[in-house]
Amino acid sequence: MGILNVTPDSFLDGGRYLDVSAALLRARELVAEGADIIDVGGESTRPGASPVSIDLEFRRVIPVIRRLAEELTVPLSIDTSRPEIMIAAAEAGAGMINDVRALREPGALSTVVDLGLPVCLMHMKGEPATMQHYPQYKNVVQEVYEFLNERLNCCQEAGIPGKNILVDPGFGFGKSPEHNRQLLKSLDTYLGLGVPMLVGLSRKSFFDAKRDRTHRDQTTADYALTAVVKGAAIVRVHNVKLSHTLIRSWERNSTSSAAGLSPSRLRFEP
Repeated sequence: MGILNVTPDSFLDGGRYLDVSAALLRARELVAEGADIIDVGGESTRPGASPVSIDLEFRRVIPVIRRLAEELTVPLSIDTSRPEIMIAAAEAGAGMINDVRALREPGALSTVVDLGLPVCLMHMKGEPATMQHYPQYKNVVQEVYEFLNERLNCCQEAGIPGKNILVDPGFGFGKSPEHNRQLLKSLDTYLGLGVPMLVGLSRKSFFDAKRDRTHRDQTTADYALTAVVKGAAIVRVHNVKLSHTLIRSWERNSTSSAAGLSPSRLRFEP
């Protein structure tokens, strides 16, 4: 999944793709690098970010999605928590909802039921503006699992079929560096939920806080491979080429295919 942020304040790439033409050019680059899905977001959810108005989010993402849907053949995902944006994005051509709030906003759950689109449910403790203010867990792996399981059950009871649901443990969203490391080490635990797993580790500061974007992209690719080996179905990244090349190389050279390798037998080395 290639990340396309149409925001002025997203981490490292904010403001680069606000123009529809620039966004289209970047999306084409992502597809050429190997992206199977393009994820479009119009509201930054980086630590400390403030919410934007529905109108502003609409003006940022809907023209871009409409243009991408006309020009590209890969599926488009809308990164939003707002029902109004979900509806407009679906009408513009988006085929998936990626919600950092796991459909907890008023009306979001019933909207996705009505749209009938696949949805990714992410775990986030708190809100972006304050989520990194000393997050606390007794057992982060277990608590994230319980949250995702509760949201999964809620969605299925509302009428969203399991085949339309993905889960994301939410690296960097209300977690300390140690929490993130624990999640990655036990990532295969979430295969027990019985639905595909999406993992977003791209350019996260918890593993490379003092390095520049180039170094973070290489580290992202390394961790993306770790996530795939541990069972992730989708990895969400900014630099698609590095992660795509590394993962495909591992698949070619591995004695067991990605599908046949049991993540539970692998040992994570931080």
